[in-house]
Amino acid sequence: MNEMMKAKLDAAEKQMKKVLDHLRSEFSTIRAGRANPAVLDKIPVDYYGAPTPINQLANVAVSEGRNLLITPYDPSTIRTISKAILASDLGITPTDDGKTIRLAFPQPTEDRRKELAKTVKKYGEEAKVAVRNVRRDLMDSFKKMKKDSAITEDDMNEAEKKVQKLTDRYIEEVEKAVAEKEKEIMSL
Repeated sequence: MNEMMKAKLDAAEKQMKKVLDHLRSEFSTIRAGRANPAVLDKIPVDYYGAPTPINQLANVAVSEGRNLLITPYDPSTIRTISKAILASDLGITPTDDGKTIRLAFPQPTEDRRKELAKTVKKYGEEAKVAVRNVRRDLMDSFKKMKKDSAITEDDMNEAEKKVQKLTDRYIEEVEKAVAEKEKEIMSL
């Protein structure tokens, strides 16, 4: 296998790893009943006209397993942060005492858990499609190299096997991540 093919394989593996990392970051924002500061990552707060993540405006800590305690660095932002949380799709009403904001995460109902599990599966399918797209692009590039006589038939066959092995490994990783997240959601 020549250097150019190896470089393309390495680049494809990096792309597949990014897909898996993105999937895991998506999973961290799914509220599964336990307090997790990552659920706030996608909620922008209008701070002097700029959308700013909550974790840049406040200290976010887990207290007693099912509660998040948000302590703004600037106490005047407490109302703005509360409004942003209310406006989000988080589904939790924040309570504040003028200094801190509390988010109490209720135990999700059976229906909500099933809904979350469907969302997890959807994210997993999207990740698998992304991995397969990387495989398709890589194979197209190898076919073009063969057509241009840059690689031999044997190189092409070896590349196909390696690409398929790589794809299978990342598809399996995606399925494993989906199964873990589903188990976490359903075992509350």
